[in-house]
Amino acid sequence: MDELDNALQITVTGEAAKEILNRFNSRIAKWDMAMPDVEPLVLDFGLGNFAKTGLVEYWISNEFEAGYCGKYLFVFDGQSCPVHWHKDKVETFFIVKGEVEMTFLGEKRTMKPGDALKVDVNQPHGFTGKGPALLLEISKPCRIDDNYFQNRRIPIGGNYQPED
Repeated sequence: MDELDNALQITVTGEAAKEILNRFNSRIAKWDMAMPDVEPLVLDFGLGNFAKTGLVEYWISNEFEAGYCGKYLFVFDGQSCPVHWHKDKVETFFIVKGEVEMTFLGEKRTMKPGDALKVDVNQPHGFTGKGPALLLEISKPCRIDDNYFQNRRIPIGGNYQPED
């Protein structure tokens, strides 16, 4: 199973995904932007509350042999990508549109268009939209099992612990 298939374990599907993507596409059109010709992932991280914890991801490239990954990440106002870290992956986030409150190493900072943040291994990070926001992630290749979530109920990654 490849990494994209693994990511599909935590996606919203069906009519709910279509409605979310319609809202997303409307925002992208307002920004007069184009997105890559790839199937977007509508992630709720397996928690079933996309409005609170989720994002839309466009995997532009995930090249293991070449050693890089590129993704667009989109959050709606108030929506969060949960705090997590990686033991292998180094990432740089670049804010393309909107603003996010980035949680990084336990501290919160507002990031605006043009801001960038490098995140090394084992550095906890996550972000919340302050209005709709689009980020570009450039990183080492994405391996789903290299995600370690602060919320261990998220059913993917290296430290998942189901509730009893």
